[in-house]
Amino acid sequence: MKIIIIGGFLGSGKTTTLRNLGKHLIDKGHKIAIIVNEVGDVGVDGETISSSGLVTKELTSGCICCSLKISMEHTLQTIIEEYGPDVVIIEPTGIAFPLQIKEHIELMDIGDVSFAPVVTIVDASRFGVEWTQIPRFIENQIKESEIVCINKIDIVNKEAIANSTKMVLEINPDVIVVEFSAKNADEKFQRFLDLLTGESKIHQDREDINSIEVSGVGSYAGEYSLITKDIHEDTVTTMLVHMLMGIKDKIIQLNPEFIGHVKISFRFKEGLIKGSLTSSEGEPVIEILDERGSTEEHLKFLSAVTQVPKEELVQIVDRCIGDSLEQEGISFEKVSSKAQDEQNIIKLDL
Repeated sequence: MKIIIIGGFLGSGKTTTLRNLGKHLIDKGHKIAIIVNEVGDVGVDGETISSSGLVTKELTSGCICCSLKISMEHTLQTIIEEYGPDVVIIEPTGIAFPLQIKEHIELMDIGDVSFAPVVTIVDASRFGVEWTQIPRFIENQIKESEIVCINKIDIVNKEAIANSTKMVLEINPDVIVVEFSAKNADEKFQRFLDLLTGESKIHQDREDINSIEVSGVGSYAGEYSLITKDIHEDTVTTMLVHMLMGIKDKIIQLNPEFIGHVKISFRFKEGLIKGSLTSSEGEPVIEILDERGSTEEHLKFLSAVTQVPKEELVQIVDRCIGDSLEQEGISFEKVSSKAQDEQNIIKLDL
C-alpha cells in the first residue's frame, strides 16, 4: 500500500489538488481511500471530497502530527481491514508538518507500506504574506518537503510565481518545485502526478514540533441543522458570499493582513455548495460540488486564521452566519460538537 501525504498551509489548495489526484488514480485503476484531518471540531472537507465519489474518513479536533496519533493509527487500520486500498491519500490540517506524519506512520504496525515524496502546497497569491505572518511555520513545512507545489498560478502574474519559487528554493535548495493550477489540472499538474510515482527518501531524527503552537492560528468550527423551505441554488450562493464577506470585514479589524481559511459548506435539497476565503486580500470563492438532493440539510463551517483570538473568532463567525440565515428565513439549530466528535470516531464513509 502506498501512502501520499499532501500538506500546505490553510487555504493553499490541498483539497482541490487531492480531489483531482484521487480521480486520476481511480482512472488508472487504483483503489484509493482518503483521510482528511481538520483542526476544528467539525470537518468540512470530508463531505466536499466524498461528493466526488471518493472514499473519505475525517479526523477532527486536532492535528494528526501532534494530538491525534492514536486516532490516525486506528483510522488506517480500519480502512485497510474494511476497504483494502492500494493507495491512501492523507490531507493533514493546514497547520501540520507532513514529515512528522510520515515518521509516525513508519512506526505503526500496519503492514507493508511505501511513501510517495512528501508534498507541500504553496499559494502563489499570498506566499509573501504567509512569510510575514508565520515565517517559522512556513520555513519548517518547506524544509521537510521533497516536492513543493506553487499553486494558483492562474490568478497571479509571472513575477509572483517566480518570487514564490525563488523563496522556496532559498529555504530548501534540494526540493523539487512544480508550478501549476490545481483547479485547471493541466499538463503542469500532470507533471506533479508523475513525480508522485517516486519513493520518499526524506527522514529527520529530531523531536516532534507542535505545529499548532508554531502556527499561531486561532480556529473555530461547528455545524447547524437547517430547515430551508426549498431555497434556490442562487440564493445559497449569494448568502455564502455575504457570510464570508461579513466574516472577512470583521476579522480585518483585528488583523488587517490575516491569512488562513474560512470555509462553509451548505447541504440542502438541491445539493452541496461550498464557499471559502483564504486571506484579507482575497475574495470569496463558491463551488457547486454536488447536484444530488438530500433530505438532510445542514451548514458546516471551519474558520482558522492567523493572529485572531479564538473567543473573538467565535463571536464573529456565529454572528455572521446566524444573521445571514435569519435574513433568509432559514430555521437553524447548533449541533453538539461532542456528539459530532463521537460520530467521526466511528464513522467510515464507504
